[in-house]
Amino acid sequence: MEKLKIAIPIAVEGKYDKIKLSSVVDGQIITTDGFRVFASDEKAALIRRLAEPRGMIVLTDSDGAGLVIRNYFNSILPKDKLIHLYTPRIPGKEKRKTAPSKAGWLGVEGMEADLLRKLLAPYAEDAASKDKPSGREITKADLYADGLSGGEGSAERRAKLCEALGLPPDLSANALLAALNLLIDYDKYEELIKNG
Repeated sequence: MEKLKIAIPIAVEGKYDKIKLSSVVDGQIITTDGFRVFASDEKAALIRRLAEPRGMIVLTDSDGAGLVIRNYFNSILPKDKLIHLYTPRIPGKEKRKTAPSKAGWLGVEGMEADLLRKLLAPYAEDAASKDKPSGREITKADLYADGLSGGEGSAERRAKLCEALGLPPDLSANALLAALNLLIDYDKYEELIKNG
């Protein structure tokens, strides 16, 4: 199958994630080398430089370590330069490992190629506009009004919505908002809230 041509650089955690993604994507893929990214001023400078023209896609594992690395990107890049993509939490272990990760979920390297293609397809140079959400954007006010932020039980309601969308259940309200606006439009959001 032909690789997706993506002009936006993609950041992943490790070399095995990069190898897996390289089988799906024709584009620039960089690794954070796990937590080593925190100690490397050179890597931070490279990330900032690569993100200048078009931004950067961050595709880390959906575990605690992946969240910490995502937050690092939030601290070094402007919000408008970041595109956070989330892999679903699928129980299992990567083939090369003897045991599952601490969280017990597959990482980027363990994802099926078709799933990675689906996640990244909206950013391919030849992606049809019909694949992208249309209609009005979902706002923070919508999340608040629907009990998904700023109130008692909002974390539980967010987790339920995340589950319905195949997203990690512990997303903050801001992370959920960014993900929602990449994946669905307001009409679909409203339908999910009504049926939730």
